[in-house]
Amino acid sequence: MKTYKILSALFLLAVFGKVYAQDTRTDFHTIGITIPTVAIVDIEPALAKNITMAFTAPIEAGLPIVAPANNASLWLNYSYIPTTSTKTAKVSVKMDAVVPGLDVRVLAATATGTNGGGTLGTSAGSAITLTAADQQIISAIGASYTGDGAANGHNLTYSLNATNYTGLFASTPSVIVTYTISEN
Repeated sequence: MKTYKILSALFLLAVFGKVYAQDTRTDFHTIGITIPTVAIVDIEPALAKNITMAFTAPIEAGLPIVAPANNASLWLNYSYIPTTSTKTAKVSVKMDAVVPGLDVRVLAATATGTNGGGTLGTSAGSAITLTAADQQIISAIGASYTGDGAANGHNLTYSLNATNYTGLFASTPSVIVTYTISEN
């Protein structure tokens, strides 16, 4: 019985001594973090992004139709997190159909707004005549976000120009303009 008490006491001392010996003045743990790849784009204001631009008939015989005023009511917003630190993104633009005798042009301004952050992209710098093929309008986008809504991101200015009268006829065509963000 005496041996049992001594062994029990030694066991308790060993267990509690070991637990106490493991505690220190500092401790640590790991936090697992996941940062997703992000590449999203939209046109703002979302409720008014479909625009109408109408030519005006001349008031004097022998004059051409008058092009509508440029429309600068839309904004390109995007958010981008690359797959690696060396990647960048671009935004391309195209339209689904060509209107015979007419050029549809778009200019993306330098990014503005107070709600964005990161490395915002660089505008092409001049208006692009839209075609059915993708054309780069914004380049060198690093990890960034433009801010959401009108007055954030890249202001888009659309203009129309009658270029070939032989292709024109009275009509009300609509074209779909598509912006795509993709990683380089």
